[in-house]
Amino acid sequence: MRTGKLALAAILAFAVAGCSTGAGTNVPDLAFSAFPRIGESSEKLESTTLVSALNGGIIDRGIHDRMDPATRNKALQAEYQALEYTPAGEAVAWGNPGGRFSGQVVASQPYRVGSQDCRQYSHTVVAGGTPVTNRGTACRNPDGSWTPLT
Repeated sequence: MRTGKLALAAILAFAVAGCSTGAGTNVPDLAFSAFPRIGESSEKLESTTLVSALNGGIIDRGIHDRMDPATRNKALQAEYQALEYTPAGEAVAWGNPGGRFSGQVVASQPYRVGSQDCRQYSHTVVAGGTPVTNRGTACRNPDGSWTPLT
């Protein structure tokens, strides 16, 4: 009988260890499929639905308006990649250094607010040799898209 109670206690302890306490708790990187599977295509990043859901991201509006659509799309794809796939603190670079526009996006550790997964991140755009950094937070939608908080 004692062995049965110990086994039940161990099972309950293991089950409770996976629970979160609510808002503001950290969730592991793998909560967002942080690392693409071996052989997985990056075509998901190309999805205009997922990238357009960023609604312009956190790029400085003055710079955003001067970018051509292809460059803007590369910058937003970098935001999506950083938020969805990249471990905390690793930069996702886009564009050609020395070109008219280039930049990098760095996301922090994911965390949970209620039932929503969120990440803070920064996006540095180099425009005409001058870096401009904006910081923001985005939360993940059930369809896999991210929405920056304003």
